[in-house]
Amino acid sequence: MTTNSDQNNATRFVDASNMIVEELPWGPHEWLCRPDIVDAEKLLIVRVRMPVGKAHEFHRHPEMEEVIYIEEGTAEQWVDQEMKLLGPGESAHIPMDVVHGTYNAGDTTLVFLAILSPAKIEGPPLIDMKDEEPWKSLRDVD
Repeated sequence: MTTNSDQNNATRFVDASNMIVEELPWGPHEWLCRPDIVDAEKLLIVRVRMPVGKAHEFHRHPEMEEVIYIEEGTAEQWVDQEMKLLGPGESAHIPMDVVHGTYNAGDTTLVFLAILSPAKIEGPPLIDMKDEEPWKSLRDVD
């Protein structure tokens, strides 16, 4: 049997035994593809399980573009200053360095895939923008 360590992290299959799960403020992240799991240089894939009332507030990825694909629930998805409610089977493309945010707009857990590229970058993976204008005043929240 070949393991991750035998292949120097070059596995081609990811399951519960080698998936990396991180607990972040906006929900558990189940990493399915990143360089420390598979031999990926251009691709990151993470499944996020965002609880009701949580959000990955406005941020940007200076060196990566992203696709968000909804598996379950309803997302209030912002790309720049445009918002759309997304449901299962729908997606949003976020160009490199464009501010965006994902908010759970439903009454159940929001489950989505975030696919980012490239996997290997020089600078920070994300920059928080939620306290900057116009982002901090953009959403009409009571």
